[in-house]
Amino acid sequence: MDEHTHDHPHSHRHAHAHTQTKSVLNRLSRAQGHLESVRKMVERGEDCSEVLLQLSAVISALNSTGRVILKDHIEHCIVDAVEEHDTQAIDQLNAAIDRFMR
Repeated sequence: MDEHTHDHPHSHRHAHAHTQTKSVLNRLSRAQGHLESVRKMVERGEDCSEVLLQLSAVISALNSTGRVILKDHIEHCIVDAVEEHDTQAIDQLNAAIDRFMR
């Protein structure tokens, strides 16, 4: 990714590569496939305990993916924001963390 322009009114512009983009996309694809498998388990009427176990694995995979995104964001966007004295980016990060941790 080269330059990202977000349509959100409180977003900042930044131009740098996110080093984990491919990893994040791969993780999301795996989680999506796993979630589809869970949906099929429900359709087949499989054991609820097993469905919950598999759903828990999907949630864990998504949380892990969120951590990768967060680390990548801190290492790139936030480092740049601090260097540029961009307090708005730090406020946005705090708000995003609050939403992610719900």
